[in-house]
Amino acid sequence: MPRQLCVAAVQLRSGRDPARNLPEVEALIRDAAGSGATYVQTPEMTNIVERDRAAMQERLAAEAQDPFVIRGAELARELGITLHYGSLAIRRDDGRVANRAYVFGPGGDMLARYDKIHMFDVDLPYGESWRESATYTPGESAILVEAAGTRIGLAICYDLRFPQLFRAYGHAGAEIIGAPAAFTRQTGEAHWHVLQRARAIENGCFMLSAAQGGRHEDGRDTYGHSLVVGPWGKVIAEADHTDPGVVIADIDLDEVELARARIPALENERRFTLAE
Repeated sequence: MPRQLCVAAVQLRSGRDPARNLPEVEALIRDAAGSGATYVQTPEMTNIVERDRAAMQERLAAEAQDPFVIRGAELARELGITLHYGSLAIRRDDGRVANRAYVFGPGGDMLARYDKIHMFDVDLPYGESWRESATYTPGESAILVEAAGTRIGLAICYDLRFPQLFRAYGHAGAEIIGAPAAFTRQTGEAHWHVLQRARAIENGCFMLSAAQGGRHEDGRDTYGHSLVVGPWGKVIAEADHTDPGVVIADIDLDEVELARARIPALENERRFTLAE
């Protein structure tokens, strides 16, 4: 019997004020659940998009007091869904910030948290410059969570460019890997689709990646195009725009086993040395 799962990617255009963002996020999560999704994912920086570090710090809360964390548990319980916040900006005890994903089960319990490992420190053409390491403390552990009747690997945005993380999830039996993001418009136009499809093909798994999209209050432009990609690399569902909304897809988890049997790359992988 097929192992069907209805999944949703919530696309956002988060602003500078978490208090204003929360009801908008909640409404879209409710839309997703009302459309039948039992696993709902939101993008990176669901609670706030703010490039001014001092201004962001003033609006953040510690995990125990964060309204998104509190409400996320309540929503998951009320709607009977697995809710995956792609990430929230969370104030740490040391005064820095965690870029942290959360997964809540349908009972409202927190199943997993994951801190983004790879920091986006780069100077882009046309004058854009980003130094995530100046604000965020990187994570040190990959997290695989049993949720929604499957195994889900957690990643965030820039992690997508580091295939070894996704390979580790593939070897650990992940059937879905999430890479929710706030990709810049420039890098998204060039690389978003090809990287998502490559990670799915390499590991014979579904990729589900909710995204931020459009011109934000702080002036940044994000690419949108939230995606669901199948284990054979086919785009199953996509928001082909930058506006807030919900992408729904019914996926058959048995396709993971079929894809891995057709191309057994995980089994065929060998260790090697590099001769210089």
